[in-house]
Amino acid sequence: MASPNFDERRPNLVIIHHTSNHTLEQALHTLTSPERKVSSHYLIGRNGTIVQLVEENARAWHAGKSWWGGFTDINSVSLGIELDNNGREPFADAQIEALLVLLADIRQRYHIPPANFIAHADVAPTRKDDPSAWFPWQILAGQGFGLWCEAPLPPAPVGFDLALALTAIGYDPGTPEASRKAFRLHFLRGDQEPSVEHENALAFCLLQKKKSPSP
Repeated sequence: MASPNFDERRPNLVIIHHTSNHTLEQALHTLTSPERKVSSHYLIGRNGTIVQLVEENARAWHAGKSWWGGFTDINSVSLGIELDNNGREPFADAQIEALLVLLADIRQRYHIPPANFIAHADVAPTRKDDPSAWFPWQILAGQGFGLWCEAPLPPAPVGFDLALALTAIGYDPGTPEASRKAFRLHFLRGDQEPSVEHENALAFCLLQKKKSPSP
């Protein structure tokens, strides 16, 4: 006899990827191949086409070995969105516009907080660097998808501990160097070596935004 005591899985994270492929067809082949054993809930083409590959209440195989905020089975608590992009090119405007529409729909249905829209590199920093430094996180954050802090930033308090702050944001404390690299890729676009003061100020600002997100 079946029990009536259950409900559907409700995701609380959205993980954004790039496919590393050159065409939508290549990405579809990878994400639907039984041999490759990888998938995502959605794939968005360069022209803005959205393809749903896995139902949202199902567990897609997109994050792999990962860690965020103490969770180690990220696939069980997240939705995965792949963007058709080889990682060495800007993301197409139509693609980002389609992504924003999809994210707004997801947020409305699941009430996912801003801090929980993150990168594959954030949850798997020793293995992944997607989406690349080309990804426009500041545009997403402006719509409430992810965190962002603009310079000039007030300094972090005296005695500020960057490692503890990164852990509080969500990064894996067991991989400190890789986590710090992923943090820079996401919030500094990975193309600059910040001063200690600036990096601390940025982490402090992000931590405050996570604790008290804007309405």
